[in-house]
Amino acid sequence: MSKLRPADDEPFVAHCRELLAPLGPVRSRRMFGAVGLYVDGLFIALIEDEVLYLKGHASHQPAFEAAGCRRFEYPMKDGRRAHLNYWSTPETAMESPAEMRPWALRAIDAALKKNSK
Repeated sequence: MSKLRPADDEPFVAHCRELLAPLGPVRSRRMFGAVGLYVDGLFIALIEDEVLYLKGHASHQPAFEAAGCRRFEYPMKDGRRAHLNYWSTPETAMESPAEMRPWALRAIDAALKKNSK
């Protein structure tokens, strides 16, 4: 039986963790074939197929759409596509922690709004 290597060993996951690190301690965890990212214990992002998707809220949708981001979706058993409120990250945000910051703050805001319900 082969052992899965830790998510942190993957270069793209490590890069995403570095981008988010200025916002607080970042933890990664494998989940459902993807990798979840937590900042200060808040689940704010997921990685699938080397795409970072940030948690969103209805109030953030216009900004994500204006930046050309795609909503995360996956196929359901009945053939339909399910959409989650996670958005791909703008290419420029993947270049530096400073560029990532405003997008990651939206994701943290969305996680806090969800947790306050």
